[in-house]
Amino acid sequence: MGKLVLLRHGQSQWNLENRFTGWWDVPLSEQGRQEARSAGSLLAGEGIEVDELFTSVLTRAVNTAELVVEAMGQSWVPVRRHWRLNERHYGSLTGMDKVEAKDTFGEERFKAWRRSYDVPPPPMEAGHRFDVRSDRRYSLVAAGAMPATECLADVVARLLPYFYDVIAPGLLEGSTTLVVAHGNSLRALVKHLESISDTEIASLEIPTGVPRVYELDGNLEVLSRRDLGDPEAIAAAAEAVRRQGERS
Repeated sequence: MGKLVLLRHGQSQWNLENRFTGWWDVPLSEQGRQEARSAGSLLAGEGIEVDELFTSVLTRAVNTAELVVEAMGQSWVPVRRHWRLNERHYGSLTGMDKVEAKDTFGEERFKAWRRSYDVPPPPMEAGHRFDVRSDRRYSLVAAGAMPATECLADVVARLLPYFYDVIAPGLLEGSTTLVVAHGNSLRALVKHLESISDTEIASLEIPTGVPRVYELDGNLEVLSRRDLGDPEAIAAAAEAVRRQGERS
């Protein structure tokens, strides 16, 4: 029986500023660093011993993972990073304040771009100030695989091959595997694991810094799932994610 722990990185500076981040690389905020340490403490308190650690190639996930395993006393755990675990690419919305985006494009398009399963935002043009296509960390990615925008369906399509080819083998051998990634890459994986419909996935919000622990059987079917931490605090954090784009 494998154990899979999913963790969205701690609050980033652009989460704090309520901006669409996507593939742009931003650091954790001070709150985000504390969320990472708290997540590590929760996992340690559960007696969880990690065998394998996976992250995206974005700094906010990398740093979160480092802080988590440090708090667990397990900094030695082998780690692999891959762009297929990156956040969803928000196209031309990247860098925009979410309230301003909603005011500019209207609530209907804002909601469709942000939470629908198959409607991507307008693509990012080459030369955009937040274009990462020339970033060295993506030098081995085939040109046709580099997105200019993505919907959640696109994230599912690029993430699942990595999950089954690289992450799943350890789980099938009984490993405890920690994946530190992003709101939408984790929504994509949760959708698949829990067989959530294309319509229902719109209501799933994953707050920062909350470990989600799955027990899986030999077919990678979910036997149990639990979120670690105070249920009321987790619900409030998820609601805060849902309300992004609303004026305070």
